[in-house]
Amino acid sequence: QVQLVESGGGLVQPGGSLKLSCAASGSIFRINAMGWYRQAPGKQRELVARITSNGSGVTNYADSVKGRFTISRDNAKKTVYLQMNSLKPEDTAVYYCNADITVYSGTFRVNDDYWGQGTQVTVSS
Repeated sequence: QVQLVESGGGLVQPGGSLKLSCAASGSIFRINAMGWYRQAPGKQRELVARITSNGSGVTNYADSVKGRFTISRDNAKKTVYLQMNSLKPEDTAVYYCNADITVYSGTFRVNDDYWGQGTQVTVSS
């Protein structure tokens, strides 16, 4: 079994900052790409940022967060982070961690997509 556990959400004023963390645990052979998605009330879940596993990680961001959010990962800790600066009310959403993980399954290795439980981020004065 694999678990992704997020932390770091909360209430922040516009212009403020938050840092989200997501730690993976379980029978993990390799963590491939990792990312953050968000879902606001009445809207579809959308990609916020994603980082690959090779080297220092290739990143991509939603246009709405470019220049404000930074995704990073610590492979030794099996953790992905999302540093969010200059937060706006429209960033309010539940943020979900996502990871493409190869796990041990008996004598096999199986690739699958995993999600965290979500953490609420509210930007309001």
